[in-house]
Amino acid sequence: MSVPIKVRHLTLFSLCLMGFILYIDRVNISVAGPFMRKEMGLSPTQLGVIFSAFAYSYAFMQIPGGWLADKFGPRLSLSLLSALWSVATVMSGVATGVPALIVWRFLVGVGEGGAFAAATRAFLHWMPISRRGFAQGLTHGASRLGGAVTPPIVVWIVIASGWRQAFIVLGVASLAWTIGWLLFFRDSPADHRWMTREELHELGFDSTRPVEGARRIPWKEMISRMWLVTLVDFCYGWSLWVFLTWLPSYLSEARGFKLNQMAIMTMLPLMAGVIGDASGGIVSDAIYRKTGNLRVARCALLLAGLIGSVIFILPAVITVSPTTAVVYLALSFFCLELTNAVLWSLPIDIAGRFAGTAAGMMNTGFGVAGMISPVAFGFLIQHTGSYQLPFFLSAGLLVVGALVSLLIDPMKKLGEPAAAPISAVGNLSFVK
Repeated sequence: MSVPIKVRHLTLFSLCLMGFILYIDRVNISVAGPFMRKEMGLSPTQLGVIFSAFAYSYAFMQIPGGWLADKFGPRLSLSLLSALWSVATVMSGVATGVPALIVWRFLVGVGEGGAFAAATRAFLHWMPISRRGFAQGLTHGASRLGGAVTPPIVVWIVIASGWRQAFIVLGVASLAWTIGWLLFFRDSPADHRWMTREELHELGFDSTRPVEGARRIPWKEMISRMWLVTLVDFCYGWSLWVFLTWLPSYLSEARGFKLNQMAIMTMLPLMAGVIGDASGGIVSDAIYRKTGNLRVARCALLLAGLIGSVIFILPAVITVSPTTAVVYLALSFFCLELTNAVLWSLPIDIAGRFAGTAAGMMNTGFGVAGMISPVAFGFLIQHTGSYQLPFFLSAGLLVVGALVSLLIDPMKKLGEPAAAPISAVGNLSFVK
């Protein structure tokens, strides 16, 4: 028997498509980089500065982007943000010098910096609480899939038309999504002409009550409730950035894979992450539906995912077999990504109508990790001549993140007192 497609399913699909396109626009420059460097005569340092321009604006835009979604709604804010990164992507393809490329990549970071926070705010009204983990997992799984398929897509366009056309084509595709989002999405489910009374009831939405936007942000209370989530996201993000930036170099330099093997060996861990993203959200929601305990549903996945990533990353570094190392890395990345949907669900659980701002605050940890992690990883490699110490540092931070996750309590919304924290690592008797 077929399952009827509902408006919230189309909304979820739209945001998955956004994540897929967003990640292609984010990492396309790493694939086009060698071609850009050859044509424009760029030095490694110049190319590195162009790369880093994205990370700084991306980190800076997290909280403002989430605030925009809370203040003006995800429909308008996400349309403006996606239009900005789309135009900046197109303009990257016509840039003629280093300053212009830096400016356009900076603006890509501004646009993408608030995108996932705005998407999180959209889920507040469009996804029931028992399906938010699944929705976040699917959205971020789609983004990882976009990152995994970017190399063949960009290389194909570059070979056919040149690196500039790769930016232009992908930027136009993003603009097409922007137009579709603006036409389709509505901040309030009751305002969508395709909604039925039955689906409004399933969402727990009273059609006679307008969607309430965020007014004055309770910053002090939000910081006190979200800083632990931000710290866990930093620990998670540190290792994720390692996978996204240093994995090809590690497989080539430390494991001896040749160029024709690199694409497959790099893609395997990333594809494992796609599965991990979706699985983490599904499992977290299933635990909540069975126990009714949101703290168990979220914190158990954080603990299992982060510790599981450590368990597999250590033998990946120590084993002498290159192929076995890739398998362990794939398992480690799978476990790491089990936590992603949970991290993005927590701002909705904790902050409610301030979910956009809270999501931006949380993902600032990821943005800061992106500014520090790749540089620190490279510094340690350069001064030790080995990849082992940098990976051990990543593992240590994952343990810190796992311990901190035990203190997070999503059971109380902003404005309500939080439950007492867990006093010992071994005590898993979460407060219901």
